[in-house]
Amino acid sequence: MSEVLRFRPSPRPLRLGTPRGTSRDFRLLPPTSNLVLNSLPTKHLPEKIHVIRSESSPSSSSTSKLSAWTQEASLQDLHDSPVSVDLHTISTDTHFDRVLAEAQQLEDSLIIVWMASWCRKCIYLKPKLEKLAADYYPRLKFYCVDVNTVPHKLVTRAGVTKMPTIQLWKDGKIQAEVTGGHKAYLVINEVRQMIENEGTV
Repeated sequence: MSEVLRFRPSPRPLRLGTPRGTSRDFRLLPPTSNLVLNSLPTKHLPEKIHVIRSESSPSSSSTSKLSAWTQEASLQDLHDSPVSVDLHTISTDTHFDRVLAEAQQLEDSLIIVWMASWCRKCIYLKPKLEKLAADYYPRLKFYCVDVNTVPHKLVTRAGVTKMPTIQLWKDGKIQAEVTGGHKAYLVINEVRQMIENEGTV
C-alpha cells in the first residue's frame, strides 16, 4: 500500500495579489491534498529533501523512505556507465613510449587511433570511437595521436600510411589494425571485431 503525505492548508482565505480594500478572494484547495510517494520518479529526486513534519505526524517513515530513495538514486548515477570516453592524447614520442611501457607492465592491451586535424573522416569517426571506448571502459584504454603534432619518425615506427588508422597494441607491439577509409559504422564494427578476436577484454 502506498504511503501518503497529507498537507493541511491554513484555514484563512488567501488574498494574494489583490489591492487593499478589494474583496476578491482566491479559493483554497480542498482540506487535504494527497501526494502519493510511490508515484515519484526516483531518478529525478534531488540529493536532499527537506520535509517539515508537525508533532501530530504518526511516524517518520515517510522521511526515511524519501532519504532511502535519494541515496539509491545517487548510487545509481555513480554506477551508470559513461556514454562516451575521451580518447587520451599522445603528444610526444616519449609519452608514446611511456604509455606502451605502462600497458606492458600491467599486461594490458590498448587502442591507438592515428588521425590528422585535416582529415574529415577522422573528425567524423572520433566521437563514434569515444562511444566505443565507453563500451570497454575501464578495461581497455583508447589513445589518439595527431600525426601533425608528433615527430614523423613516430608515425613511421608505427607503420601508419593512411588516416585514420586504428591499431591494437600489446606487449609493445602492434597486434592488429583497421584502416578507416570507409563508412564510420563499418569501421567501428571492424574495430570491435579486432578487439574481440584478440581476446583483450
